[in-house]
Amino acid sequence: MFLATSVVAAVPLVAAPAAFAATDDVTWTVRTASNDLGADRTNFSYALNPGAHLDDGLVVANRGTEAVELDVYAADGYTTSTGAVDLRLAAEEPVGVGKWIVVPQHHVSVPAGQTVEVPFTIDIPADATPGDYAGGVVTSLTVADQTANVNVDRRLGIRAGIRVGGDLAPALALDDVGVDWDGGAVPFLFGDATVHYRLHNAGNVSLTADDTDAVAGPFGWGEVDATPGDAAPILLPGESWQRDVRVPAVAAMGMIWASVTASPTVTDASGSTTVLDPVVGSAMGWAVPWPLLVVLLLAIGAAVLGPRWVRTRRRRRQDAEDARVAEAVARSLAETAVPTAAAGRSS
Repeated sequence: MFLATSVVAAVPLVAAPAAFAATDDVTWTVRTASNDLGADRTNFSYALNPGAHLDDGLVVANRGTEAVELDVYAADGYTTSTGAVDLRLAAEEPVGVGKWIVVPQHHVSVPAGQTVEVPFTIDIPADATPGDYAGGVVTSLTVADQTANVNVDRRLGIRAGIRVGGDLAPALALDDVGVDWDGGAVPFLFGDATVHYRLHNAGNVSLTADDTDAVAGPFGWGEVDATPGDAAPILLPGESWQRDVRVPAVAAMGMIWASVTASPTVTDASGSTTVLDPVVGSAMGWAVPWPLLVVLLLAIGAAVLGPRWVRTRRRRRQDAEDARVAEAVARSLAETAVPTAAAGRSS
């Protein structure tokens, strides 16, 4: 996200007990605190009921040679257009995890070569809706980029996932299913179809899906199957993922039907996965070989209009010939009549 006078760098979400960011000027690491909740955790993961309270902490280690001054805050999480999980910026008002996690120490100074633990609390509202929520705890350092005359916000954080207890209702929907057919490079018999749809997490539990696509003509003739080139990411409740799947070598049969089958997968608090019943969506489209139709129409037109044109041309030639002959006869008669009239006057 770019601001008027500052540039904000993306936040790497730590997937190991401690890690460096990819930039050279980030000299600190973050990890989860070791306590009753565990040691060397890869991230913050909680299963809490509405109204629950919990204490935890983040450890910041300065690997540099100078003290580092960091801002610390909690933020909501979301799935980016690339399928990765990211955290909202500090200026964005949190509504979920970023609001429930409270970091009393908003600023921390970490001496060179030292570590500092930053405690935080989690308070789940009593009226929180059951389901999965994503967010994280972020450390941030704003540095000036003299060459570009802007401020750059370097962020490093750890993801926090909270499952609020209650009635869990995983649900996947296939929205806006459609199909196009482009005719291909030689659009006479076969072409490529594209199936469009959105995987929509309509439940309250994070899930992913294994989806496949098929395109066929009337009565299922010429069915061609295809799978997306990449796996769908984990979608938070309410999120969607756009799919545009290319299906090659689909016959031009006038009308085509696309079908999508998606099997959602849910991961529980223990890490085990469950595959739910598949969801099916369909749509109808057109696969008309327009160039071939043009050729056929031209052939039909030639077959119907050709003989008529030939007859008309012959008749016109015959009429022209008759007119020429009649003109020649009239001219000959006129030339014959002139001398005869002259001879009559002389007698």
